[in-house]
This record gives sequence, C-alpha cells and structure tokens, in this order.
Amino acid sequence: MGVCNQCGLPEDLCVCEAIAREQQKITVKIEKRKFGKKYTIVVGITGVDLNDIVKKLKTKFACGGTGKGGQIELQGDHKARIKPALIELGFPDETIEIR
Repeated sequence: MGVCNQCGLPEDLCVCEAIAREQQKITVKIEKRKFGKKYTIVVGITGVDLNDIVKKLKTKFACGGTGKGGQIELQGDHKARIKPALIELGFPDETIEIR
C-alpha cells in the first residue's frame, strides 16, 4: 500500500484519476491514411494511464492501435462504438465530442 504522489492520500482512497477523467475534453475523429485505411483518433485524454485505456479499447474493438503523443490511434472506423466504450471506462458523456 503506497501513497499517491499528487494528493498524498493512500492509493486505495485516491481520487486523482477520477477527477482527471471528469475535467477532460475528449475529441474523436476519423482520419483517412495511406491506401484508404481509416483510423479512429481520440485526442484529449490526459492524467490517466493512456496505455491501459489503449489496451482495453483494442481488446473491445478487436483492432490494432497505439497510444502516442497524447492521443489514441485505433485502426478502423469505430466512431459509432467509441463513445459508449469511453463512458464504460469512466469518462463522462458531456466531455466526449465526436466529429
């Protein structure tokens, strides 16, 4: 059992990540790349473990992807399914914008 570096509370009582999820403005967009391939780009997720979120989304959508440069890139067009998945991961509905 450790202590959170940000708030000083024990890790099991820490709410830093929950607060970080509520204060974000997440933007989802589709980008067309080489050979007509589509990528779903999620921008604006900070203050949480990006690699953990990428891993969960890749498993849920059965696709490849990466988390780099503060954004998530998922292979394929997942615009219709990404918002419910992000809400399921704890991000508020109001903070997610789909373009």
